[in-house]
Amino acid sequence: MFAVLKTGGKQYKVASGDVLRIEKLDALAGDKVQFNEILMVGNTVGAPFVADAGVQAEVIDQIKGEKTINFVKRRRKHSSARKKGHRQQLTLIRIGDILEKGADKSGVKAAINGAGFKIEPAYKGAPTSKKAAAAVARASQPKAAKAAPAKAAPAATGDDLTEITGVGPAAAKKLIEAGITTFAQLAAVDAATFDAVKVKPEWVAQAAEMAK
Repeated sequence: MFAVLKTGGKQYKVASGDVLRIEKLDALAGDKVQFNEILMVGNTVGAPFVADAGVQAEVIDQIKGEKTINFVKRRRKHSSARKKGHRQQLTLIRIGDILEKGADKSGVKAAINGAGFKIEPAYKGAPTSKKAAAAVARASQPKAAKAAPAKAAPAATGDDLTEITGVGPAAAKKLIEAGITTFAQLAAVDAATFDAVKVKPEWVAQAAEMAK
């Protein structure tokens, strides 16, 4: 039996016992992994993937591909040249069982590409690294509800002392801090002896008129 699986953005036709070099997996040598994105198994074609199908494999080793040389030189720019080597990180695997059914309940951890830590749809077990586990944990946590805005403190009851000529917001604040919140209270103040705030006699007179 053969299957066509997808991993690392590429498709591979495999049979039991095949040895493949694929894009790096987040796994260690000796680990058993399962590919769940199966495009075709036997004569069954998926749309897009075959449900409950899987391909199991053993990780043989983490390797690097052949070295490639990238050379970039800009035309008519003698000082602009760059030479760089690169070896792609790969994983060497040996194909094991090909499952037409029962992949969802096999208990084998999913093959996860090392760069993405993305869990394949059919896999519901634990990821294969601490970073993957942290990413999955963050994704599974419900978003915290936004805290309700704090209600404004109720305004102090009393008269608007700024209606008195010459009393501005700063003076009104000082009067309120001194316990004077109404016109009647200000009218009862002795401007000569009241030392908490410098009260003008005309303020007292206006407050008496407005308190009536």
